Amino acid sequence: MLIENFVQKIIAAGSYQEMDRVYLFNRVQALVGDGDVTSKAADDEEALLQLVDLAVERGKIPDDATSREILADQLADLATPAPSKVNELFWNKYDKDPKAATDWFYNLCTHNNYVKKTAIAKNIVFSGTSSYSHPLEITINLSKPEKDPKAIAAAAKKKDTDYPKCDLCLENEGYLGDYGKNARSNLRIIRMNIGGEKWGMQYSPYAYFNEHCIFLDQIHEPMVINQQTLIKLLEIVKMFPHYMVGSNADLPIVGGSLLSHEHYQGGGHRFPMMNAQIKQELTFAAYPQVKGGIVDWPMSDLRLISQDPEALIELGTKIIKTWQKYSDPALGIVAETNGIRHHTVTPIAHKDGDDYVLELVLRDNNANDQYPLGIFHPHQDKWHIKKENIGLIEVMGRAILPGRLKGELNEVKRCLLGQDNHIADIHLPWAKQLQAKHPDLNEQNVDQILEQELLDVFDQVLADAGVFKDDAAGEAGWKKFLAEIE
Repeated sequence: MLIENFVQKIIAAGSYQEMDRVYLFNRVQALVGDGDVTSKAADDEEALLQLVDLAVERGKIPDDATSREILADQLADLATPAPSKVNELFWNKYDKDPKAATDWFYNLCTHNNYVKKTAIAKNIVFSGTSSYSHPLEITINLSKPEKDPKAIAAAAKKKDTDYPKCDLCLENEGYLGDYGKNARSNLRIIRMNIGGEKWGMQYSPYAYFNEHCIFLDQIHEPMVINQQTLIKLLEIVKMFPHYMVGSNADLPIVGGSLLSHEHYQGGGHRFPMMNAQIKQELTFAAYPQVKGGIVDWPMSDLRLISQDPEALIELGTKIIKTWQKYSDPALGIVAETNGIRHHTVTPIAHKDGDDYVLELVLRDNNANDQYPLGIFHPHQDKWHIKKENIGLIEVMGRAILPGRLKGELNEVKRCLLGQDNHIADIHLPWAKQLQAKHPDLNEQNVDQILEQELLDVFDQVLADAGVFKDDAAGEAGWKKFLAEIE
């Protein structure tokens, strides 16, 4: 039976005992309506969906995406230990093995449906090497559900509140949700101290890569990139040496979508940029224990490597402060305009054996008449594929492309094959270029060609965002900037 089986799952999760069976049965009935039914579910997720369907049929909730999500998370919450218990179990496991602790926590968050693995599996993902010799990864994001029209209309009628202040606030843990507010009943956050401050760690519900997690300040305060950022990033990889961690930049255009709350992103994925080779080795006289150089990457990345994290922090801070005030107008690089700062970095840390590795990707958010969305932002000829900001994940070589492309690329494919199509106007110039470039294009090779061309567009998107281009002028620009650091 459906409810009976679900109650058994809750007891098996360890939060309740056999004595609690009747209590739990009644708790579930209160949410989905009285009376058990035959289970049609092949797994736990299907059981959850069947319970939600049952609640809709019995009039317990409206039939809209928001109400369904809220109820599903309420039910999943019953099978999830309380935050205090989750933290106790996590840190007990951490004392024996940090990876065992994160493995356990990630498994908990997938089994309680906080991490939406079925939705994430819908994403289109492939990798390859661009024609410019850079390894890259492409994802077309199909996991996040579209905004429900009923929810949008309902949210417009409700009085908005500032609780929680944003999606990353600690106050989201256990939050029921509502129209316009995410359901978070089954969210659990691991508490920790980082850089002498109270922080937390959770997994991303719609992950963009393996074990995609978020490290968040327990206080709602804006993003900032400074010495303290580097201290925290290196402290995190010391705590979790099997994870990388990085921060979005702290300025609009070059920053991420949420600059109002200090947070970092990490996880168990090794990104293409982390495997890229150094094309010019560098030494710094004041820091003989640090090696590194300019990375062979379409964006402007300085890699610093050392077993001494304090040296990395000191040198990294010096580079950040130098870049914040550095200008090279001949290359369109301007540090500030009328007192408004344009320069920051996207910092990323990970460990390779005993070595700490710190990547500092130089960012400039200045704009002009020719490039009103940003001089170092995807240029207009690539907007048909990518117009959005280049954030941390894309800096490292994994494209997050909009879901619209799934259908649009299919129409491009039909156009290339001479079939009836409804190709979007924004893709027509690109399609004509591809037809001229690939006269041998046919049904057997069209998918492979389109994947390669997407990799090439993404490579050039990253090159647009690079402040020092891969040419003689860019090489000279690097030399001038590095001379300021010596």
